[in-house]
Amino acid sequence: MYQRNLTLLTDLYELTMMQGYFKEKYANETVVFDAFYRSNPDGSAYSICAGLEQVADYIKNLHFELADVEYLQRTGLFDRDFLDYLLHFKFSGDIYAIPEGTVVFPREPLIKVIAPIMEAQLVETAILNILNHQSLIATKTSRIVYAARGDGIMEFGLRRAQGPDAGIYGARAAMIAGCIGTSNVLAGQLFNVPVRGTHAHSWIMSFPDELTAFRTYAKLYPTACILLVDTYDTLDSGVPNAIKVFKEMRGAGIPLTSYGIRLDSGDLAYLSKKARQMLDEAGFPDAVISASNDLDEYLIDSLKIQGATITSWGVGTNLITSKNCPSFGGVYKLAAIKDKKSGKFIPKIKLSENSEKVTNPGNKTIQRIYDRKTGKIIADLICLADEIFNEGNSLLLFDPVETWKKTHLTPGSYRMRELLVPVFLEGRRVYESPRVMDIRDYCKRELDTLWDESRRLVNPHEVHVDLSNELWHMKNQLLDSYHFEE
Repeated sequence: MYQRNLTLLTDLYELTMMQGYFKEKYANETVVFDAFYRSNPDGSAYSICAGLEQVADYIKNLHFELADVEYLQRTGLFDRDFLDYLLHFKFSGDIYAIPEGTVVFPREPLIKVIAPIMEAQLVETAILNILNHQSLIATKTSRIVYAARGDGIMEFGLRRAQGPDAGIYGARAAMIAGCIGTSNVLAGQLFNVPVRGTHAHSWIMSFPDELTAFRTYAKLYPTACILLVDTYDTLDSGVPNAIKVFKEMRGAGIPLTSYGIRLDSGDLAYLSKKARQMLDEAGFPDAVISASNDLDEYLIDSLKIQGATITSWGVGTNLITSKNCPSFGGVYKLAAIKDKKSGKFIPKIKLSENSEKVTNPGNKTIQRIYDRKTGKIIADLICLADEIFNEGNSLLLFDPVETWKKTHLTPGSYRMRELLVPVFLEGRRVYESPRVMDIRDYCKRELDTLWDESRRLVNPHEVHVDLSNELWHMKNQLLDSYHFEE
């Protein structure tokens, strides 16, 4: 697995706070931290969580090498006793998380860390770094896949990614969210996912003429013969020469299994329709027409509306960078502190002048509520971890802000599923990630639980995330307790 020592992948203040808790032993309480996000990227009504496998690998391998400690010593910020402690450090807490590929919504904990605050503080930055990036790319990809309406999407973004890690793990996230393959060979090796690609314009230009270039490529790759036809003149040269090569292959008895053309410039709607007509008239109705060239979900959607005959899409820059929304915005907030005497969690809340930054307190979990007939998501319910629900009882849902908005679910009309699963218990990893292609299949099933209105690209219908009655009252009691009259 592609994994460096990431122990020092953290912000300095995590370590300075960690030393403070180490010095003040009484302050090193067991706490609950939630990693969540506040709004969906790209104006989407949902996100796709990704990156859990890398988070779990990071936690499992988290330890300080002698070189790490020596570097920290040279900063002059850390005392010898704390540095000695780091040499023997091991994560000892619990982690719960929503499995990768799950459809998620704002404000619900994607990862919950229960650990001594020294440990919980240390892992914050790396968790957010990993989770934010892969969830962002997975969400962007799912929108692109949706726009393609069943056509295959290939991830072609490595050369435009912000560095090797972004290219590798961006490809992983893209595969989770529905791509059929990636051009990234290292990602293919690491995650056992299909690798795909054709050739560049330089291949054509390096030969005496286009037809010779096509013939040579077809001889080398007869079972994966996608020819790039826009190097010189797409309709007067590229497509006719491709057709000549396909006829020659057929005449030689070579099975035309995976073959076709790729368009990388020009008016893709017009060119694809003309190329389709030419290929069909020549007797190649099953030839693939693939397209690339700065595609995103909006352009693909527009091309589909225009009747473009493209059946395969290579998407690079706009996917791997999530160009329209380059940040996921996940945060990591303290939610509870464990009382040493009672063993119960004391809820904590962060206040803010901005209402969207007020946190949900307590040791929580998430119950997803489905319509039993359709299997579609009705709402998500953030609740306290020890709350018990019975599908045989009626269930009242209400908006946590506009509380007069209520939905009453009758017994038997719904089913519930708890989303958070244990990943680490007492420092021991208890969860093993599925294969990427299996996560991809799971993600497709997850997306099928959304109503179509919540998947549309513009102005989608919001999926409600409600608070349980018990959590809502706890939150409001805390808010009231912080109100001081002047």
